[in-house]
Amino acid sequence: MGYREEFRKQFKEENPNNKLVAVVGKAAGDKWKSFTDEEKAPYVARAQKRKQDYERQMQAYNRRLEGGHGEEGSDKSKSEVNDDDEEGSGEEEEDDE
Repeated sequence: MGYREEFRKQFKEENPNNKLVAVVGKAAGDKWKSFTDEEKAPYVARAQKRKQDYERQMQAYNRRLEGGHGEEGSDKSKSEVNDDDEEGSGEEEEDDE
């Protein structure tokens, strides 16, 4: 869990009547600014790890897209054909009237 998630949870417990997101965000930012580098370190490390995980997942996702491009292309062309059919049938109906 990141800093803001932890802060929101604690803030909600301490301030159950507050419904303003801006108040929570401002309080979280003010508290973050007051932290030393040592206090920020665990959150920064978790954020870096999450970023690395995200980048690995995106690379895997992009590889899957590149590998399955033929299938995806055929699905796309099918939907384009369907769109053309619908437009064509509408024009034919107008011509018949």
